Amino acid sequence: MLMPLPRPLNLPQRMLMGPGPSDVDPRVLQAMATPMIGHLDPAFLAVADEVKVMLQQVFRTRNELTFPVSAPGSAGMETCLVNLLEPGDEALVCVHGVFGNRMADIVQRCGARLIRLDSPWGGPTGRDKVREALRTSRPKLVAIVHAETSTGVWQPLEEIGELAHEAGALFVVDAVTSLGGVDVRVDDWGIDAIYSGTQKCLSAPPGLSPISFSPRAVEVLTRRKAKVQSWFLDLNMVRNYWGQERFYHHTAPISSIFALHEALRLVLAEGLENRFERHRRNHERLRTGLEGLGFRFIVAPAYRLPQLNAVQIPPGLDDKTTRRRLLEEYNIEIGGGLGEFAGKVWRIGLMGCSCTERHVDALLGAFRELLGR
Repeated sequence: MLMPLPRPLNLPQRMLMGPGPSDVDPRVLQAMATPMIGHLDPAFLAVADEVKVMLQQVFRTRNELTFPVSAPGSAGMETCLVNLLEPGDEALVCVHGVFGNRMADIVQRCGARLIRLDSPWGGPTGRDKVREALRTSRPKLVAIVHAETSTGVWQPLEEIGELAHEAGALFVVDAVTSLGGVDVRVDDWGIDAIYSGTQKCLSAPPGLSPISFSPRAVEVLTRRKAKVQSWFLDLNMVRNYWGQERFYHHTAPISSIFALHEALRLVLAEGLENRFERHRRNHERLRTGLEGLGFRFIVAPAYRLPQLNAVQIPPGLDDKTTRRRLLEEYNIEIGGGLGEFAGKVWRIGLMGCSCTERHVDALLGAFRELLGR
């Protein structure tokens, strides 16, 4: 029996204040509706070239191998690891949340030997801990999450990168939640491979993962003895599509790249420093309001992300019930806890277009009403 033809989409308009995706500027959605052209059309390739240049500016890098992978941020993570690791290699992964766990999993799936460095959730990985681990190992790479979305921790990077290079290792960074919300300096911090996502502080639709590889990482890539285990993510092939050769590899997600082009253009029009200050300012507004209502933050101020706020659930409020009421009664989405924090923590996003005084005040007003009841 055939089901009736579904009605055209007519979805509620939410205020997206969870861990992602974030709200998308109407100009970005309009760009996504640009009429379709071929992925090898010179007009499209010109747009792709501009996307590459804008990503270099946002990553603060001169790396030639900088472009968006045609899949979400998790594919960016996998791209970096499967291209740099071969069976038998060693990799040191710093774990202080869910996404460090995920990196560790991928390392093992590559057939590499995992050196796992765990730190308590809600805090960063300390430099002394990394230094001690590197005294007894010589890994091919050191990997760490810059903005741990599961905990709201803002991980310092510069000294970790220095330690990795002193040990002769590549430095790999997860910047999925940090890019566009706080400073990311690929060249200055010696980052060899980095990946992000479009749906967080860049405020584009989900589905692309910007990456950047340093010349050191490209050299490791080109000297591989074994083929990359993933055909689709093999940068030895994919980079030829984004280079001067323009060799066909796969059909690029054209409309998503149009959207990313406009999102990056808006980021740079605002100015990176202005954008970082907006995230900081609205975080302080949210923090003041939440603490006034009795909320407690999980992360110490020195390591607290402005764009991802992890707070303990107040006594008397049920996790799922309250988040459902926020969605149904106020059209506000916030995120629940993951892993060790499941059922104990709410994750409140102030990312990109979702980082406004209006968003902050709407959520605080909703919490006041719910707590009052």
